[in-house]
Amino acid sequence: MNRFPLWKNLLVLVTVVIGLLYSLPNFYGMSPAVQVSATRTTHIDETSVTRVKRALDQAKISYVEARLVDKSVRIRFVDTDPQIRARDVVQKEFGNDYIVALSLLPNTPAWLRAIGAKPMNLGLDLRGGVHLLLQVDMRAVLKKAEETATDDTRRVLREKKVRYQTVTRGEGGSIEVRFKDAVERDRGLKTLKNDLQDVVFTERQRGADYLLAGRFSEAALKEKKRLAVQQNITALNKRVNELGVSEPLIQQQGEDRIVVQLPGVQDPAQAKDILGRTATIEVRMVDEEAMTGSGHAPPGSKVYRTRQGGQIILKNQLVYSGDNITSAIESFDNQRNSPVVSLVLDSRGGAVNQRVSGENIGRRMAIIYIEIKSEPKLDANKKPVVDAQGRAVRETVRIEEVISSPVIKSQLGRRFQIEGLDSMKEAGELSLLLRAGSLAAPVEIVEERTIGPSLGAENIKRGFQSTWVGFAAIIAFMIVYYLMFGVTSSLALGANLVFLVALLSMLPTTLTLPGIAGIALTLGMAIDANVLINERIREELRNGNSPHASIHAGYERAFGTILDSNITTLIAGLALFIFGSGPVRGFAVVLCLGIMTSMFSAVTVSRAMVNLIYGRRAKLERVAIGNTRWEEPRPSQPPKP
Repeated sequence: MNRFPLWKNLLVLVTVVIGLLYSLPNFYGMSPAVQVSATRTTHIDETSVTRVKRALDQAKISYVEARLVDKSVRIRFVDTDPQIRARDVVQKEFGNDYIVALSLLPNTPAWLRAIGAKPMNLGLDLRGGVHLLLQVDMRAVLKKAEETATDDTRRVLREKKVRYQTVTRGEGGSIEVRFKDAVERDRGLKTLKNDLQDVVFTERQRGADYLLAGRFSEAALKEKKRLAVQQNITALNKRVNELGVSEPLIQQQGEDRIVVQLPGVQDPAQAKDILGRTATIEVRMVDEEAMTGSGHAPPGSKVYRTRQGGQIILKNQLVYSGDNITSAIESFDNQRNSPVVSLVLDSRGGAVNQRVSGENIGRRMAIIYIEIKSEPKLDANKKPVVDAQGRAVRETVRIEEVISSPVIKSQLGRRFQIEGLDSMKEAGELSLLLRAGSLAAPVEIVEERTIGPSLGAENIKRGFQSTWVGFAAIIAFMIVYYLMFGVTSSLALGANLVFLVALLSMLPTTLTLPGIAGIALTLGMAIDANVLINERIREELRNGNSPHASIHAGYERAFGTILDSNITTLIAGLALFIFGSGPVRGFAVVLCLGIMTSMFSAVTVSRAMVNLIYGRRAKLERVAIGNTRWEEPRPSQPPKP
């Protein structure tokens, strides 16, 4: 009645062993470290590790280890003093072409790393790091959308052979199409309504001109803003991953803001450099008439600086941009004896490139390199500007230069090459940035916070101290009140804690202070299930049932109540996860995982232990649980003759 089959006992044993193995890394702690990562134009390999070791040895700075991990050199130290000194030494050795940042690394042994065991991902409030709030420039998003819609209007009317006079951008972001007569305007209205559904066109009359005025619908504007934020999040994720920052959190906040959290990074200037630098390209036609004429930019054109230091006049009409690039690979062209970047465009970019190049054979098409980065703001004396707190003030700088303006010799398609690059280093830089994705709109850092590792360590200490105190109090009560059944319940509760920590370590979740509160709540809820089971066993014993029957009935009949209570709590946890955000979702994740582990530990693990203790004996002479005791009645002695 109270015996598990062999496979079920083995299942419990294997589960407990796996839980212990994958929870162990959390007990080894973290070490201060320095991380050396490559930028867009550099490379990290084993020779970089040798350089690091040589520089630290010459500076007589002791370190635990220096090794190559995930395309970055990670140097581990005993405490923070040599870490800070080493950061300066390594930065001097490698220069500004590399990113040298302070971080924290887990002390997980190699044999645990070999099986994929790692500590839990800790949030900023526990591990320390950099928190940035970025504001997306929605005006740039709308401006870019209006330019694209204006170009699409020209393209659609031209393809449908609708005769128009001009297509210009009007005031307030409108698109204005001018026709010679009402008949062509009606044709144009019908055509544009079918092909440009995001833009609402209305008829207007201005003197002898027949006009169509187009504006984006409210739904289209909202969707373009949403897509811009999502594209920026994707680009920032790729950028951070390219540079080796571990466990970043990049998510949307509100309509036009992005939260970036970089746990373990203690240098906000380096974090800003990682996020603030991105690049893209734009392709525009050269204004040949202006170049051969007065040399001044007429309306509809703009003067750009070339890489060689000269000037060139380009038309404002955008042919396509980095948004249309799906692949970018650097290579060396042996025929031209120069580096190139081979690009592949998406279907829309390829169609536009084919049409524009076919219509402008013999003319020049310019490729503009645009880089947006955050730099320290300098005063008139070229000295860094600081704020009231003594922190360096940074500003967003936009660099635009024409890297190539080749003559179109034949019609182009989806594949083409960028020439005019100075070196393979520059080609690699450009291709990496284009692969990482361009920002849909510039971003501005509106809030920054740096949480030191010492504060995070204090949060961890207090959070886990409270959890252990509650855990010890529960164990003491259960053992005193329920005796041996309290011991098995306490062991099951310990297994539940092991399972929960192991799951949080194995899954891509981040533990924060609210998550620690969820662990404490889970322990209280888990022991509640064992209390229900033990009280049910006591009730069966008081009713005169045998110990084996009472134990069996206690687990079987209490299971329904335990299941109902946990399902209702799980529903509440899922609602918190779906509708909550930030710390609330972190709490909900721990709560939902804890419900599943507590069900398994309270019902299966505890019963496996009870079965091992009592189930091996066919007959029990006495059982005590709380103040309820059961003893086998002794047979009455026959009267003596």
